Formats: sequence, C-alpha cells, structure tokens
Amino acid sequence: MKHLVSPLSAAIVAALAVTTASTAYAASPEYKIALIAGKTGVLESYAKETETGFMMGLEYLTGGKMEVNGRKLKVIVKDDQGKPDLGRALLAEAYGDDKADIAVGTTSSGSALAMLPVAQEYKKVLIVEPAAADAITGEKWNRYIFRTGRSSMQDALAAASTLKAGSVGFLTQDYSFGRDAIKAAREALAATGSKAQVIHEEYAPVATADFTAPSQRLFDALKDKPQPRILQIVWAGPNPMNKIADLKPERYGIILSPGGNILPVMKTWKNFAGTEGTIYYYYGFPKNKMNDWLVAEHIKRFKAPPDMFTAGGMAAAGAVIAALQKAPGAETEKLVAAMEGMSFETPKGTMAFRKEDHQALQPMYHFRIKKDQKDEWDLLELVREIPASDLPLPVRNKR
Repeated sequence: MKHLVSPLSAAIVAALAVTTASTAYAASPEYKIALIAGKTGVLESYAKETETGFMMGLEYLTGGKMEVNGRKLKVIVKDDQGKPDLGRALLAEAYGDDKADIAVGTTSSGSALAMLPVAQEYKKVLIVEPAAADAITGEKWNRYIFRTGRSSMQDALAAASTLKAGSVGFLTQDYSFGRDAIKAAREALAATGSKAQVIHEEYAPVATADFTAPSQRLFDALKDKPQPRILQIVWAGPNPMNKIADLKPERYGIILSPGGNILPVMKTWKNFAGTEGTIYYYYGFPKNKMNDWLVAEHIKRFKAPPDMFTAGGMAAAGAVIAALQKAPGAETEKLVAAMEGMSFETPKGTMAFRKEDHQALQPMYHFRIKKDQKDEWDLLELVREIPASDLPLPVRNKR
C-alpha cells in the first residue's frame, strides 16, 4: 500500500531539510587556521616567539574564549624547518588535507616566497608573518597574500631616516632576506634624502662563524671615507656584532649599527651604550592596552618581557580575528574584500593593510642602547617613534 504525501507535507519536509542544512552550516564547529613556522633550524627562536604571540593574541582578542562568531578556533601548527620545499608542501597540506580557512607563516623569507604560489593555486588567504623579503609584497605577490610583518624596505626606510650623511658599509647574509635588505637600504637612503654614501657590501653565508675576512674588507673600504663611518649589520639569527667589535673597528673610526634584534641578543650589547639603531618593536615603546596586556601577561607566564617576534605573532592574530569578524563565512573572496584596506589592532597600535599590495603599514622605532640598565631586560631607550607616514614605502607589485 502506498503512502501519499500531500503537497503541504512535502513542502514542510523540504523546508525542514533546508533549515537543517543551514543550521548545520551555521553551527560549523570551528575555524581552522594553519600556522607555519621554522621551529627547527637557525631561526627557531623567532618561530617560537611568533607562535607564542599568535596564541596569546587569539586569547586576548577573544576574551579567552578562543572563538569568533560562535565558532571555535582550531590552530594547526606546522614546522617547515626553514626549508622552502617543505614550506610549500606543508601549506598545500594545510589548505588541501586540513581544510584550513586561513594560513599564517612563515619565518624564513626563502620558505615564504616558495609558499606564495600555493596560496594562489588553492585560492586561499596567506598572512605572511614574519618573513621580510620585499618580493613577498613585490614581484612575487598575488592577491591572496597579506603581510602583517614589516618588509625589508620598511626596515631600510626607518634606518635611513637616522643616517643624514657620511659613509655606510653593509654586512648581511647571502640569501633572499639579506639581498633584499641591502637593495632596500640603498633605495631608502635616496628616498629619505640622505647624503650618506654606500661604500661597500659584504654577503656572508648564513652559517658564518668567523667574520674576520668580511669585516676586514669592510674596514678597508670605509677607513678613509667621510665620517661618520657606519658599519650596518643586517642579520637574521644570532647577531655577529660582538664578534665584529672584537676586531676593533674603532681603530678606523668605524661605528657599528646593529639594527634591532631579539632580547637575548641585545642583552649582550651592554658595552655599546649610546649606539643607535632602529627596530620593529621593543616591549617598552608602544603605549596601548594590547601591548600593556601582552607585556604584563608575558612576564607573568614566562618571567621575561615579550620580544619583537612575539609582537609580530600577536599582530597576525589581530588580522585573523578582524578578517573573520568582517567575513564570518570565511569564504576566500569575501575575506580578500574585507582585508583590503582593513585596520586591525596590534601591540604596536593600529595597523592597516594597504589596498594596493596588502602590506601592513606600521610605525618603527629609533632607539639608543641604554647606559644605565636597571635590570637584564632594560636595554633600550626611545629616541623617536617613526610613524608610518614618515616611511615612503613604494608599491612594487604588478596588480
């Protein structure tokens, strides 16, 4: 015997099916966020700081609930070991197998550059933090790439703003980060109107332990040039400033300029009181609620203040939360539209993604190494906060 279903009953059943499907979508249990970092290798300390800052940022911005729009946040952490091939594979795995809504990473510029085409292939958002190579938001950029980290050019413009005249030599690493940094430094000097002349560049292998030969070449090139004679060190990982200082550059009237670094490295610079440089972040400089919370909570949990890559990780978390709040469905096209020009909160204050190339515009800091240090982390004094408006960052991508 057949059971007849009236048209009204059929309509009710259909409506219930649609409602159930919609409810199931709305109640989707989580947003998936992949965090890729070089947790083993020469940059592992940077990666660990980034992860700590990212997780603390999510905690702060969700009031400890670790959810947005009623959906839980699931963070999938992957270690690319600073290897481009592995970074590429892990991002593909995150988008494909893990079904990540957004990815964040990575530590090494070489690995980050390898990851960019993967974001384009899967048509998924990648927030780059903390890799600094200019090509990321320049010639290698695609529309799915956003960067919360500072670029080499932003570093260079900040440094150039402190060099008005004299002679400059550079020591850096022989890979994408180092070469981008020195290219940017040359352009930044011209862009800021500095009269300082670049005299010599030295590119050393990433794992260099003995700096005698490259340092002597820099000394020889600078020693008879107009003062001030600045040897600027642009180095990712353990900074060689102390090793170079042991070679006594002051014999030639040469001043070392180290640039900012992580706190454990800067702790070793007490003998260089009065030396000036520029930095992305130092915990004592920004004055805002998010940074106040980060500093207090980090000291409480880890018995030390947060570092520059901790702040970077928190900035990336700020971008993720702001993006999901603006585009709660996490569909890529809606995320991209929401994030272009989007402002978001960070420990450095409010940042914004420039619409043209998705680079976060942000302040930098001119510092001086303190003479009277009250404790092991009381290292720097602020000379000047350099606002983003004072950093004429060029647009370099081909949109």
